[in-house]
Amino acid sequence: NKSHSAAYALISYQTAYLKANYSVEYMAALLSSILGLGDRTSLYIQECRSMGIPILPPDINQSGVDFTIVAVEDGKHAIRFGMGAVKNVGEAAIENIIASREHPFTDLMDFCMKVDLKQVNKRVIESLVKSGAFDLIGDRSELLEIYESTIESAQVAAKERSNGQVGLFGDAAMVSVPRRDVIR
Repeated sequence: NKSHSAAYALISYQTAYLKANYSVEYMAALLSSILGLGDRTSLYIQECRSMGIPILPPDINQSGVDFTIVAVEDGKHAIRFGMGAVKNVGEAAIENIIASREHPFTDLMDFCMKVDLKQVNKRVIESLVKSGAFDLIGDRSELLEIYESTIESAQVAAKERSNGQVGLFGDAAMVSVPRRDVIR
């Protein structure tokens, strides 16, 4: 019993040291360790807020599977929400998104044309839009209105491209999806 209590005391001391001296790194690692446990995630996010650590929403162009540390301003750091913690988004879909973002996604159609829509399906896209991962690309309500038609247009364009069909003005002329004129 004494050996167990000594080991627990040492672990408690080490974690307290890390939390006090490397709080952003510690909390990012802690949040990443409990991916998929929504109730505990919200508890630890509240702890981050009470410690003054900003939590940034997921971003389709920057987030990874896990929670990551991002430099914000004046040498301060924040934690970027990991896409692995978003419900209905599997790891295979996230890996496909990360592999497809050689260049940043500019709009929803660009996203749908680059990713494999068999892995990144409607449910995944809807969950990412609702979580705020597309906020830099467009307004959530507008994206929720057009995401289904955008996916269908991207599937048609991909099918035509695989069959060797190209429009008179290239692939872009074949797509008829409402698009925002201003990108934030």
